[in-house]
Amino acid sequence: MGVEGKERNRDLDMGAQVISGQMGKTIQRLRKAYNLSLSELAEQSGVAKSIISQIERNETNPTLATIWRLSQALDVSIERVLASGDEEPFIEKSSKADTPILVSDDGKMRLAIVGWIKTIEWLQWYDVQSDPGGELDSDGHQRGSVECLSVLEGEFEVQVGDVTQQAKAGETLRYRCDRRHIVRCIGDTPGRATMVCILKAAVMD
Repeated sequence: MGVEGKERNRDLDMGAQVISGQMGKTIQRLRKAYNLSLSELAEQSGVAKSIISQIERNETNPTLATIWRLSQALDVSIERVLASGDEEPFIEKSSKADTPILVSDDGKMRLAIVGWIKTIEWLQWYDVQSDPGGELDSDGHQRGSVECLSVLEGEFEVQVGDVTQQAKAGETLRYRCDRRHIVRCIGDTPGRATMVCILKAAVMD
């Protein structure tokens, strides 16, 4: 998938704005648990002291990249940093207008990012719609990453290196995506599929 590279950086820097009101308290509690000052956490994370202070007071919505750097410095998962209270019920709804769309270079394939922003570092999934002949040519992700393409309508093929495999509606292709891979919508009809990318899956050599 093309999210890795330029699209992935865009998502990291611009995509994370749905932030729990508890996040600032969580950052502050973890920082104090490690007996870190604001200056020390800023030095370890690379996030400005003023920004961390604003986050702890819930005065700003940081990007996912900022939250990731803080979680690494505090040695906790990004899910824990973003988590709301354990006892709170959870239902989150995203409207069609709020769903980002990626478009292939040829303009014929569109990928709606329906995956949860909190999992983007290790799990990504998309609703794929393509005109006949659409092609998505992607660079590789991290070593060990695997992609799954489940065809809902039409027919697709996936090429990884010199190997090409086709799938029709009801069929799924699983393939390593830690190298260049190409997804094509073949045939004379539009295609639709669900694509799931498991980063660092480490299940293939």
